[in-house]
Amino acid sequence: MRAVEITKPGGPEVLQLCERPVPVAGAGQVVLRVAYAGVNRPDAMQRAGNYAPPPTASDLPGLEASGEIVQVGEGVDGWNPGDRVCALLPGGGYADYAVTSAGHCLPIPRTMDLRSAACLPETFFTVWSNVFMRGSLQPGERFLVHGGAGGIGTTAIQLAKAFGSTVFATAGSDQKCQVCLKLGADHAINYRQSDFVSVVKASGGADVILDMVGGDYFQRNLNALAEDGRLVQIAFLKGAKADVNFSRLLFRRLTITGSTLRPQSDDAKSQIAEGLLRRVWPMLDAGRIAPVLDQEFELEQAVRAHQRIESNEHIGKIVLKVHGDVPS
Repeated sequence: MRAVEITKPGGPEVLQLCERPVPVAGAGQVVLRVAYAGVNRPDAMQRAGNYAPPPTASDLPGLEASGEIVQVGEGVDGWNPGDRVCALLPGGGYADYAVTSAGHCLPIPRTMDLRSAACLPETFFTVWSNVFMRGSLQPGERFLVHGGAGGIGTTAIQLAKAFGSTVFATAGSDQKCQVCLKLGADHAINYRQSDFVSVVKASGGADVILDMVGGDYFQRNLNALAEDGRLVQIAFLKGAKADVNFSRLLFRRLTITGSTLRPQSDDAKSQIAEGLLRRVWPMLDAGRIAPVLDQEFELEQAVRAHQRIESNEHIGKIVLKVHGDVPS
């Protein structure tokens, strides 16, 4: 099969088209014929040598895909060859075929084609598990997400708003702020022009903050939290070290938590999938929420896709077209 491999740690140019054996489904697994593969920042981090795959995962990039199941392993119930799904992958999405746990597959929403569905798993699993499961965001609470125009941000805005929260989002341009507002954010803050801490505190502080920036944002996030607020950290684009005054945790009863999705157990990811299917998929089926698509590239254009995501100019998700949205 065709695949895109990382020839060595480095920039986008180290991605190269190659041939690999078609994967085989093990117990509890399925093999997908990939229609579209999502492109995410963890893919770029892996390519740069900063995010190694788990020992049992494919070394190929690609953490989400949509497509058709072509093989099911021993013990798989509920899925059959011919079923069209989107799936969270342990790796290997940049290829004609990919293997994943059957419990990490979800049906294609009724209002969606395969291209749009490929944009769902990585961001929806991440937002649901961190904002709602770990952060316990409740209706009526105030929620802040950084990078509101990216894949995680556009998902977080829509979900938080759909579940009844007041939503704040930061973004790096007025155009991106307008996108956040159109998606349902109540307040969009251009971080190049305004101090998000002052804006959020003026409204009472955030009950939950989802951050992937880190660095000096860590202390600023603590400053922006309301009493009993929760900071959920999912990445460190500006670095994992910071000078922090932790006394605020004691006096204001703050909680700091976080996670990264890929190393979690298959069972943990299956539990996230079950929550999404029960609570979020009905909204997708009804068209109440939907992923935001930035740009599509051919599989052979993976270098350009990585250049796009690292430019920070994208709005929403980037996908690779592998086999496309062919009729079932």
